[in-house]
Amino acid sequence: MTTNQVWIKYHLDLHKFIISKVKNNMIADDLLQDTFLKIHTKLHTLKDDSKLKSWCFSIARNSILNYWRENNKTVEIANLQNETTSDSTKNEHTEQDCLRGILSNLPKKYRTPLFLSDIKGLKQQEVANQLNQTLSTTKSQIQRARKLIAQGFMDCCGFVMNEDGNLVGEIQEKENCKVCN
Repeated sequence: MTTNQVWIKYHLDLHKFIISKVKNNMIADDLLQDTFLKIHTKLHTLKDDSKLKSWCFSIARNSILNYWRENNKTVEIANLQNETTSDSTKNEHTEQDCLRGILSNLPKKYRTPLFLSDIKGLKQQEVANQLNQTLSTTKSQIQRARKLIAQGFMDCCGFVMNEDGNLVGEIQEKENCKVCN
């Protein structure tokens, strides 16, 4: 199979997968391009064509993980720069503050599978294996953790769920926040 044939067959699925992880079209386009560059250069090494789709998604997942690693370094530098700015920006209350508080209040049985799946990027079956539990238990725990996070934002800062199932609202002032205060 040629790279062009792989593109025709899988680029839309890969793009949807990448956008679900990075939530930004421009970044997703860049990561898709990076993914297909790797596919193009390594396609000749794939010995079993029946594994092509999972191989492509593995490459995409690794591209996403590399992006997050690079992004975290940028965030650390940005945090370092913020420490040297004026006091008014130091006291700004952000979604990350609330998320940190909500995550720290999650029971460990939900927090651990969520971290392994959504932060480390492991497949849910890999998470289940690592935690010595069934796949259905792991899936339930991850879904429950996500619901608890959404509920935390609703309780903490008055967010609401819109008709599409997305959280909408604005972060409250820190003194009005039930989690960060």
